[in-house]
This record gives sequence, structure tokens and C-alpha cells, in this order.
Amino acid sequence: MTAASAAPEPGRSRLHRLSWIAVLVLGVAAYLVVLRTAVATQNVNFIPSLLLLGSAVVPGTVLTFAATGGRRIVVSSGLLALVAVLGGIIGTVAAGTLEYDTLRALRTIPMLFVGLIEESAKLIVPLLVLLISRYRGAAAGVVIGVASGMGFATLETMGYGFTALLKSGSIAALDSTLLLRALLSPAGHVAWTGMTAAALFAIGTSTVKGRAFFRFVATFIGAVLLHAAWDGSNILVVHVLVAVVSVVGLLVVIHRTRRSPGTQAPYQVHEHASVASSGQGR
Repeated sequence: MTAASAAPEPGRSRLHRLSWIAVLVLGVAAYLVVLRTAVATQNVNFIPSLLLLGSAVVPGTVLTFAATGGRRIVVSSGLLALVAVLGGIIGTVAAGTLEYDTLRALRTIPMLFVGLIEESAKLIVPLLVLLISRYRGAAAGVVIGVASGMGFATLETMGYGFTALLKSGSIAALDSTLLLRALLSPAGHVAWTGMTAAALFAIGTSTVKGRAFFRFVATFIGAVLLHAAWDGSNILVVHVLVAVVSVVGLLVVIHRTRRSPGTQAPYQVHEHASVASSGQGR
């Protein structure tokens, strides 16, 4: 087998890169079907499905876009699923515990503390992946970070949606809460953790470790400040500005990592090495 024959077919590669559209369309369609059924039957058994779909579809679409938009698979889908689940559970539990302890100690939680706690909690699982795996580079980091942010955003949105349902007893209130938070999720946890994790994973492949470390610190501080600005303001202009900066920042990081060489996952490196050796053998 030669390197040319191992390359993905153009048509298949293009469909692979556009798979995020299918995730979005099918996810929204499934949500609307469940919503219509829940409203028509007033059956509360559909509420868990409504919460899950309403919370996960948009973050899942962003994760699919980040993971499949390039010409190569950087991180395996199994690992991304694991990071999303563990990142959501560990991140929300750690953040909730620390915020509760801070509230008991200070009687109030400054928004800067909330941003610091939650942005740190969402990095726990990506940091564990970095320590125990061979994944390195910003391309792997941004996808793993988006997965962790997706898990956190999904569970947090489910919590807000459930609270809205309990307070109002109305499926309409639940639907509006899920819709609002779903639309904003790419400009929140998903973007902030994706950018920060990309900078974290880039340290290992950088030729100037000190500069890469300070870039990670600066990115983390920026994410905390964006988080604090979002939570601490009710001004629409501030929210729009934070959303634009966050989404554009994430898209820039994804675009740059797709173009940068040397960001392949371990199994792909081995595959290419075997292809090269087989070509030499012939």
C-alpha cells in the first residue's frame, strides 16, 4: 500500500467534514419531535429526553465540527465520548463543591471566582488525558477541550432547564430555557475550554516551552475574564461582545490547528510509519 492509496477519497473526506450539519439537523429534528409529543400528550416521561436533546445537540454539533472538520482524525471518537462524560460529571461536581465552599466562607461569590473555579474544573479531565496519554499538540487539545466543555455545558443546561420546569411547571418555560442556553453554548463553556486546552496541549510540542506555557496562562486568564464578564453583566452589548470574541477565538484556533503539521494522534503516526515502510519494501 502506498501513501497515495492510503489517503481518504475526496468525496468521503468532504462528507466527513460536513457531518456536523447532519448532527445539527437530526438533533434539532429529534428535539422537535419529542417536544411536540410531550406537549400533545402532557406525558412527563418525555421530559428527560427533552432535557438531554435540548442540552446536548448544539454542543455536540460544535464538537463534531471541531473533531471532523479537518482532513484527518486527530482524537478517537471513543476518547472524546469519555472526555465529554467525565468532563461533565467531574467538572460540574468539582465546580459546584468549590463554589459552595466559597459561598460558605465569603457569604458571596465574586464573578471572578466563579469564572476561575469553573474554568479550572473543566480542565481536570483534559489535564488527565494529557498526563496519561500520548496526545500532544493544539489540534488534539482543542478537540479534547471542546469535548470537556460540551459535557459541562450539557449537564449545566439540563440543571437550568429542570429548575425552570420546577419553578413554572410549564414545558414552554423549559423549552425557552433550553433554546436560549443551547444557542449560547458555543460562545461559553465550549469555546473557553477549547481554546484553553489547545494552549495547554501545545506546550508539549512547542520548541520554546516557556513561551508556550505563558501563552497557556494568558489564554486561561482570558477565558476566566470572559466568563466573569458574561456572568457579571446583564448588559446585552457586553454579552454580544463576549460571545463574538469567544466564538471567533475558537474558530481561529480550530482553523490554525487544522493547518499546522505535526499534530497527528499516536495511532495515525504509527499508521503512516507502516505505510512508509511498506512502500520502501516494495
